[in-house]
Amino acid sequence: MQITRQADYAVRAILYLSQNPAKQRTATKQIAKIQEIPISFLAKIISQLSITGLIHTTRGARGGVILAKDPAEISLLDVVEAIDGPVALNECTIEDSICNRSSTCPVHVVWCQAQQELVGRLRRTTFEQFIK
Repeated sequence: MQITRQADYAVRAILYLSQNPAKQRTATKQIAKIQEIPISFLAKIISQLSITGLIHTTRGARGGVILAKDPAEISLLDVVEAIDGPVALNECTIEDSICNRSSTCPVHVVWCQAQQELVGRLRRTTFEQFIK
């Protein structure tokens, strides 16, 4: 499993917004410049993060982007899944029926345990931890 560049950029954007001490709206252009994210790519990411309820966006001269939740309530898993969908080491860790060997495969149990550990770690890691 490899996190996509889009998910990496989303993490950077949420991290930047989490570090905004005044909790003020931030222009997308500013996030793009500071985090070195192509503006057109960031616009798509911002849209997805808004749809999933992680950020609020406002258009216009006083517009911008702001977190919809406290950084303590946003996990790495939330951001990655908002962009890439469910985290999966292998298809069979999401849906046993995908593989007709999952009940007899000796590796299936290891994949599932590793999946649970990874997802658990990402779920427990919040953006509040990065700003302290």
